Amino acid sequence: MAVYTDIAVEELQAYLGDYDLGELLAYKGIAEGVENSNYLLHTSRGNFILTLYEKRVAAADVPFFLSLLEHLAGRGLTCPQPIKTRKGAALGRLAGRPAAIFTFLDGMWIRRPNVAHCQGVGEALAQLHLAGLDFSLRRRNALSVDSWRALYRSAQGRADTVIAGLAEAIETELSQLETSWPHDLPEGVIHGDLFPDNVFFLDTRISGLIDFYFACTDMLAYDVAICLNAWCFEPDHSYNVTKGRALLLGYLRKRPFSDREIAALPMLCRGAALRFLLTRLVDWFATPPGALVRPKDPFEYYRKLRFHQMVADARDYGID
Repeated sequence: MAVYTDIAVEELQAYLGDYDLGELLAYKGIAEGVENSNYLLHTSRGNFILTLYEKRVAAADVPFFLSLLEHLAGRGLTCPQPIKTRKGAALGRLAGRPAAIFTFLDGMWIRRPNVAHCQGVGEALAQLHLAGLDFSLRRRNALSVDSWRALYRSAQGRADTVIAGLAEAIETELSQLETSWPHDLPEGVIHGDLFPDNVFFLDTRISGLIDFYFACTDMLAYDVAICLNAWCFEPDHSYNVTKGRALLLGYLRKRPFSDREIAALPMLCRGAALRFLLTRLVDWFATPPGALVRPKDPFEYYRKLRFHQMVADARDYGID
């Protein structure tokens, strides 16, 4: 979440005229995240989230995201639900952008997750994967291995200004992943971006999952690898195997891995680390001046990648 597009109050009031949401009392931008412009709306009927879809999210993909949220909720997963206009439309247009309004979820994200949080995330991720097995729509992962070289090339010339030797390190890793990336693992709907700021808690209980705009059809174990990267490293970038074991235990209790998924986990974790290293590197140079968002540091994922390169066996992540 972030704010790239400003909205005049008169423009917003006119847009809300198509909804049964009551009178607009206040609204403010939400600064966290990097993808879309998001606003918290306070109306006489409660709180809601307004999302304006920026250029990185293709307008043609938005119906997939909206349908997925409704499908997952129907399978018992707590996630934001699109609010429809009086005419039944979930998607509109505001300030020159595709726009949608969503239900507001109570809770807050955890900046320093503990073992219990990690286990809960593993359970929720498995629940998401199982709930998505009968979702009929498919969306290609636009940020999978076949897209990484183009990302690298867009930042290659300036990569060494961020970290000395980074361009060569990425080139070497990318070549190996392109050769060794698995393609025969179980697939389904993945979240693709289940970082701590996309999971809301009330105490240690998960109250909802948000920000499904990287959701797509891909290998389910790759989504687990993304979560191990996002949840199980400490601020000094060291891997916390206790947190990793808890996350994996929570997941595997609901959806056991096949032997092939276990064997592929180290490579999937390397790929997940490189994917976020590359997108952070691109954002480091591309974030527009004046945007109410701060680009995330690529160095964090460079350190994580270095750890995964030394892993020889999935047991190093906490699988017993």
